[in-house]
Parts: sequence; C-alpha cells; structure tokens
Amino acid sequence: MKRVGVIGGGQLAWMMADAARKLGVELVVQTPSEGDPAVSIAQEIVFAPVDDASATEILAKKCDVITFENEFVNLDALSVLAEQGVCFRPRLEALTPLLDKYDQRCYLRDLGLPVPRFFAVEQTENLKSKIEHLGFPVVLKSRRHGYDGQGTFIIQDLAALEEKLSYETITKTLNQSLFLLEEFVPFERELAVMAARSVDGEIVTYPVVETQQKQQVCRQVIAPAEITPNQVAQIEAIAHTLLNSLQVVGIFGIELFLTTDGKVLVNEIAPRTHNSGHFSLDACETSQFEQQLRAVCGLPLGNPSLQCAGAVMVNLLGYENSHSDYQSQRQQIAEIPQAHVHWYGKTQSRPGRKLGHVTVLLDNQNREQAMAAPTPLANAVAQTIESIWYPS
Repeated sequence: MKRVGVIGGGQLAWMMADAARKLGVELVVQTPSEGDPAVSIAQEIVFAPVDDASATEILAKKCDVITFENEFVNLDALSVLAEQGVCFRPRLEALTPLLDKYDQRCYLRDLGLPVPRFFAVEQTENLKSKIEHLGFPVVLKSRRHGYDGQGTFIIQDLAALEEKLSYETITKTLNQSLFLLEEFVPFERELAVMAARSVDGEIVTYPVVETQQKQQVCRQVIAPAEITPNQVAQIEAIAHTLLNSLQVVGIFGIELFLTTDGKVLVNEIAPRTHNSGHFSLDACETSQFEQQLRAVCGLPLGNPSLQCAGAVMVNLLGYENSHSDYQSQRQQIAEIPQAHVHWYGKTQSRPGRKLGHVTVLLDNQNREQAMAAPTPLANAVAQTIESIWYPS
C-alpha cells in the first residue's frame, strides 16, 4: 500500500479521502491545526505549518512520496530534503518558476504562451513613465502568497497606485519589489482547465469551465464552458506546453481570460488541485483528487470526461463571523434535484471563507435544455442555491 504525504490539511486534502480509499492509498498530512479539515481523514498527522521543512522531514519518513495541497512552502529548505532522496511530486523544480507571480509571468511569456502585459514594481523606478504603455485601470498584485483575491487590487489612476503601494509597504513592512503590475483585461469571461501529467508523460485535460467571480473570489463554476472548439484546442495546447515544459507529475489548475475579441490569455497557474475542478468529484469519471493521487503514485491516469450533460458548482462562502453549521440551508440545498453538497467541517465562519460547495448535475432529465443553453440553465441553478444560502 502506498503512503502519500500531503503538505497542507485544508479542504483540498480532505477531498482526497474517497479517492485514497478507492486506490488503497494512505494519507499522511502535515498541517498546523487540529481543526483543519484533513485531520479527520488522515491515517497520520504531523502537526506543523506547511513551510516547516523540519516537519516535512518527519513527514517524509512516514510515506513513500510527498505532494502538495497548497504551495506556500519553503522551496529552499525542501530542496535539501530532495537532495537526500525525498520524492516530491510535482518535483520542486516545477514549482520554482510559479510561486512568485512575476517569475510565473516571465516563465509563461518565455514559453510563448499568451499573457497580459506586465512588469515588476521596483522601489526606485519612475512608475509614471513605465505604466504609460499599460494605461489605467491596472492590476496590482502581490508577488507571493495571494489567493482568493487577496493581494490583488484594481487601480484606477496613478495617485491611487502610489497610495496603495505606500499603504501596503508601511502596514506590512514590505518593499515595493514584492509587487507586479499588469494590464487590466476587459474579458468576456474567465475560464479554467485542470490538467494532469503522469510519471510517463501522459497528459489528460478536463473539460474547460467558466468561472464566475465576485469580489475576486470564485463563486460559481459552469462545466463545460460555452466556447468554440478552436478555443478549447488552444487551451488544451497551452496545458500540454506548460506541463511538458515543467515535467510535472501531478495535476495543475490553469486560469485564463477569454477577451472580448476571442483571444485566450493565461491568468494564473495553481500547481495543485483547484477550486475550478471541484465539479469533477460528482460530474466526471475520475475526480481531480483521484487524478492527483494516480499521478503521484505512478498509476495510469483516469478518464476525465463528464458523465453528464454538464454541471454547475457553487461555493458556499462565509458571510458573517459565526460558529453556525448552517444545517437548515444545507438541507434545503441538498433537496435540489441532482445536488451534491460537500461540507468541509470548518468550525468557524467568516466573510469570504470557503465552508463548502455544492455541485448540481445537469443530466439526461434536462439534457436538451443543458445542451441548448448550458450557461443560462447553470446560472438559474446557481441563483437558486445562492438565494437559499445568502441572507436576502
């Protein structure tokens, strides 16, 4: 039986549980808190922050291979373990160009992949002269540790930019070199694709999905996205180029923009399972979590195809500071036909926190409607869920 070490014990690790049982894999998790979701499903726990490499050394002695639930790790320290023979999948060299968002942008650009225009914010530079070719609004991003909209700011003019940089620098004792600026893309829609690569170099891609954000946090995912076959082919080619270049073993999430003139741009890369792939738990023959375990254990990759006409996934986000388990709302949502509710077991709610998600399958009962107009149907389903979940 394989023992897989997982750095990170949040809901992404928790959702590996069913796949681990199916594949006969034991999970050993490194996570800081007894209240973290994956604590309830792991065979063994190493209680420590995910960037504690000494704890990862202990984790390595308990398992055959180590994978990642999140990327907020200390690569330099982990590299010492890799040199000692610890097997990380994906390999650390695949993570190196991705963890800093400026480095990631440069890597994608140098691969010839389409990205928004961008530059690093340096402490001594004249912002005004350098920003002229982007024009306002612009997007300011923290280069490290930003997720779910954290560390991302849409800036309308130079005065607001200088004020934001000054505020962030003073309040967080950072320097400006920890930011990048990129053009604001007036996209038609946001897209994402999950792609996995095996030890043998086999690559499979999941259906391209549309993601819908509110306040820069993903609220809904529609599978499949309503785009042209040519756009699907472009996105699959991007996935193949990226995963082969990095020699990835594992699964990656690739977030993209579809511009108003039909062009595809790469937005960001998540080197792990991802929110935009949660629909696969209920809608696909092989979930993204099973695919990750298959890849890192050296097993053949599974079929990523949809088993239904389509699906809509809605995140159940916190909207208040509370210790409620929202049992009444969850029960109402569960009564929606073809609804699958996944509750992460977190004990505290706060605004924006991911507490769970629900996927509704668009199956043969509404196949014709789903095939004819997948986005309006999915939007109607999502609106029903949100009307139950969020206070009016």
